[in-house]
Amino acid sequence: MKIIIAPDSFKGSLTALQAADAIERGIMKALEGINAYQKSIGQMNHKNVSRYIGLNLDVEIIKVPMADGGEGTVEALINALGGKIVYTRVLNPLGSEIYSFFGILQDNTAIIEMAAASGLNLIKPEERNPLKTTTYGTGQLIKAALDKGCSKIIIGIGGSATNDGGVGMAQALGIKFLNKKGKEIGFGGGELSKIEKIDISELDSRVKITQFTIASDVKNLLYGPNGASIVYGPQKGATPEMIDILDRNLMHLSEVFKKELGKNISQIPGSGAAGGLGAALIAFLDADIRSGVDIIMELTDFQKKIKDADLIITGEGSTDFQTMFGKVPFGVARIAKKYGKPVICISGCLGEGYEKLYDVGITALFSIINKPMTLEDAMERGGELLERVTENIFRLSILGSKT
Repeated sequence: MKIIIAPDSFKGSLTALQAADAIERGIMKALEGINAYQKSIGQMNHKNVSRYIGLNLDVEIIKVPMADGGEGTVEALINALGGKIVYTRVLNPLGSEIYSFFGILQDNTAIIEMAAASGLNLIKPEERNPLKTTTYGTGQLIKAALDKGCSKIIIGIGGSATNDGGVGMAQALGIKFLNKKGKEIGFGGGELSKIEKIDISELDSRVKITQFTIASDVKNLLYGPNGASIVYGPQKGATPEMIDILDRNLMHLSEVFKKELGKNISQIPGSGAAGGLGAALIAFLDADIRSGVDIIMELTDFQKKIKDADLIITGEGSTDFQTMFGKVPFGVARIAKKYGKPVICISGCLGEGYEKLYDVGITALFSIINKPMTLEDAMERGGELLERVTENIFRLSILGSKT
């Protein structure tokens, strides 16, 4: 029996690799239990028990930790493909210097998580203010990757604390955004309305010979009812008053892009990703935007791995109707359905609309919660709970399959 374990991270609790390890432990405990069952009945050897219950108990487990462009993307790809983690100092969303990182694969492709420099997780809830937060640190990560000679750079842009239209990122690469007096603007989404001119004369020249790919499943436009500010601003600390300012400022930025660069970016799906970082990456770096989970599956040869698999197990921190919009379990199920493979999804919790995933190829969904508990308790015990529910699922599926 060949089992592919391909979970996303359980954010705040388990990395994708830790989740995969916990699932593997659960499977192995279930198999140990079956062996104990075999001995207790004292009637059949291992081979006969396998025939009796209709399953091959010689299990091959292949772990393929997944990601969708957000937190855990670097680790997932380094674990799957080999390479190294590079540590460097950058500015966090509020301009304080921190240690950050990016990955370099064996073919010298750089993997960057913007959340490692400009992420919501890097500042306290009471510090969240998208009028002030900047993507400057993400630009510093790009520059550090260029310094390492990387000619291909994949940038995952999930989990941002920012709404600055990617202006901070561009500033770190040498672009100047000037006000009416010809002076450079400051950091944050609140500064965008001041931009009158864009000076790209000092843009890092290496950008022109580098291939940039955005890993993101966000399809939001830059501004408007479905734009970055209105949809995602509240989770970044924006009040209704702030949201109105931020949305108008991104509209202004879009007009400046058209006037100064001759590019109409605002109507491109994904231009509003990460508070408009998607727009700046497209405008200044000619980046292509692709589904994050599709990129990961392509790089890890996921389709090839599952062709002869008997079962695929996936999961994430929270599974609900939003999982349908390109998250890992959706991506895994879509490919598995193509090959007629069953998929079990084990997640931290199951939220509103999770049943929709049955239609896209998920065979069964489970939550790791086994009794009333706080979110903090569930996150702290994530590995243990994931292991236990996996063991129970496999005991039921194997021992319960006798007919």
